[in-house]
Amino acid sequence: MRLRPGLDLLWRAPGEVQIGTDPRWAVRLSGLTDVEVDVLTEAEPGTTVESLRASATRHGLAAERFAALLRALDEAHVLCPIPSRPAATGSATLLSGAAGDACAWSAVLEDGDGAAHVRARAARSVGIVGLGRLGLQVAVVLAAAGIGTVLLQDDGLVTSADLGVGGYRPRDVGSPRTEAAHRIVHDANAVVRTHAPARTEPDLLVLIEHGAADPARSRLSMANGIAHLSVVVQEASVLVGPLVVPGATPCLRCVDLWRADADERWGVVVAQLAAVSRPRGPEESSLAAVAGSLAAAQALAHLDGRVPTVRGAGLEVSLPEAVPRVRTWSVHPDCGCGAIPVTSPEVTRQETASCGGARGLA
Repeated sequence: MRLRPGLDLLWRAPGEVQIGTDPRWAVRLSGLTDVEVDVLTEAEPGTTVESLRASATRHGLAAERFAALLRALDEAHVLCPIPSRPAATGSATLLSGAAGDACAWSAVLEDGDGAAHVRARAARSVGIVGLGRLGLQVAVVLAAAGIGTVLLQDDGLVTSADLGVGGYRPRDVGSPRTEAAHRIVHDANAVVRTHAPARTEPDLLVLIEHGAADPARSRLSMANGIAHLSVVVQEASVLVGPLVVPGATPCLRCVDLWRADADERWGVVVAQLAAVSRPRGPEESSLAAVAGSLAAAQALAHLDGRVPTVRGAGLEVSLPEAVPRVRTWSVHPDCGCGAIPVTSPEVTRQETASCGGARGLA
């Protein structure tokens, strides 16, 4: 066993030590001797019990008192197992840039093995359609977090309105967005793959669109059984979600049908908003940063095997505060998306392969 990584060990008062600062798990140990306080505050997060025992021996702490201290630490859930070595489990090497992710997840996970959690992401793949400021933010965060394959699609060119902190550079203006995005994503993660092996599909598609979600694009993802996260950039807001798992959650058509119930002309409006020929406006800086990071976090939740907030819901981020507000939807009774047949794997692979390169993402 070891002290849970990522938790600070802090002196509070004579005989009292605080472990961790997050209200979800921070604890105080009181009634300690000066020697016990020294043993704890001199330890580093992740220190093994054996190292703690050796420190206690050096400080002259009695064995029975050390055993009582260990029991208190265990009852406070401050101790967790020592993880297996990556070489023994066959896991991928942890990216140095993802060390912060591993440390934070060590505090969150029951087993405290944030490194294994992050290493597992190397086997996951995400396709991102739409590489403006927001889409590039999603791609960079996912790559930096250890996702092994980040596929990029956008037919446009970089414009001056796309420039931003950590994103496209002035020299990129006029070049294909996909080309510039490849370089930036590899700067965040040198070993990330930006091209999928032949006849494979991503675990998740992130569809960044302007005005409204394109019904045709979502129908194709539904038919192919591909989970997809809708991100819609509007005039002064961004809607992140829903994340659609075909046959298991409300789909984008459900959302449109609920809107049509409230506005009988919504079908006419959405057809114009989703039109391919419609000019796409620039993406506001703070909305792109906040919504892009939220979209990446929700994508990671899905890829990590957790239930994201936007499964059957959306996070609406609006100016001026850019504070997310949750909106929820249920399956619309007129949609029938739960009964939509999913294309067999063989047919799906053939269709994806025939699309050619990144175009197969959508």
